[in-house]
Amino acid sequence: MRPSTRDRILTSATDLFGLRGVDAVSLDLIATDVGVAKQTLLYWFPSKDELLEGVLAQAAAELVLVIDAALRSAPDEPLERLDAVVRAVFRPAVRRPALLGLIREVSRLPAGVAEQLTGRVQPLAQRAHAYLQAEMNAGRLRRADPGLIAALCYATVTGIATEPEALRVNGWEPSAAGLRRLRDELRAFLRAALAP
Repeated sequence: MRPSTRDRILTSATDLFGLRGVDAVSLDLIATDVGVAKQTLLYWFPSKDELLEGVLAQAAAELVLVIDAALRSAPDEPLERLDAVVRAVFRPAVRRPALLGLIREVSRLPAGVAEQLTGRVQPLAQRAHAYLQAEMNAGRLRRADPGLIAALCYATVTGIATEPEALRVNGWEPSAAGLRRLRDELRAFLRAALAP
C-alpha cells in the first residue's frame, strides 16, 4: 500500500529538515521532492510552521511507540528493560540518519515550537523517572537521581546530532557502525552505573 500524500510530505520534510536544516528547506523544495504541487502541500499543511509541528508530532509519536514496544518485549528486569529502550531509540537513528539532524534542529527552534515538542515528550520522561525511582526503591537498581540518568541518556543521543565534531575528535565516526559502537558503550555504561 502506498503511503498517503500527507505521510509522504511528512517523510520528505523530516529527511530534508534533518539533512539540510529547517531554515534551508522551502515548501517548494519539499513539494518537488514529494512530486506534488505546492498547493497540495499547503492543503495538508497551511504553513511551514504547521508542517514542522506535524514533523515533530510524528517523530515524538514514533518515539513513544518504539519505546513502548521495546518495554513490552523486554523481560521484567530493569537492566534488561533499559537495554531494550537504548537499543530501540538508536535503531531508527541507524536506519534513518536524518532523525539525528532533526534532533539538532529542535535545539534551534523558536520557543513555542520547542515547547510543543517538550509537551509531547514530557509524559514519556515522567514515566521513565517514575519507573527508575520505583526500581531503585525496590533495590533492583542502584540509587541515583532518575532525572539525571535520563538526562545523561538524552545528552548522549542528542550529542551525536549536535556535537559530531567533538565526538570525532574523540575517535567516533558518524556512521552506522559508529552509532552501534556508541549505543553499545551507553548500554555498558548504564549497566555498570545502575547494577545494584
